[in-house]
Amino acid sequence: MKIWVQDHILLIAAILCVTNGIAFVMMFVDKRRAQRRQWRIPERTLLLSAFLFGGIGSMLGMYLCRHKTKHLKFQILVPLAAAIQIGALLALLI
Repeated sequence: MKIWVQDHILLIAAILCVTNGIAFVMMFVDKRRAQRRQWRIPERTLLLSAFLFGGIGSMLGMYLCRHKTKHLKFQILVPLAAAIQIGALLALLI
């Protein structure tokens, strides 16, 4: 397993950058739509994107855009998703 990871580290990094970027953009877009009173991205979708390898991007989007920071489930679940993602990365690398 570790040999496969070492051989594909750039692919893994690219996938994580893309998924976290998408999660960040989703938070940004939902914030803008909320300000304009437009159709919103469902909370379930935002949380799902956090747990599908977008935890870090979701957390950055949440705090940089000041979006969903007062919702208890986002305060708990988004950092949890980021911690799981970081833990999984460390487990792969070590």
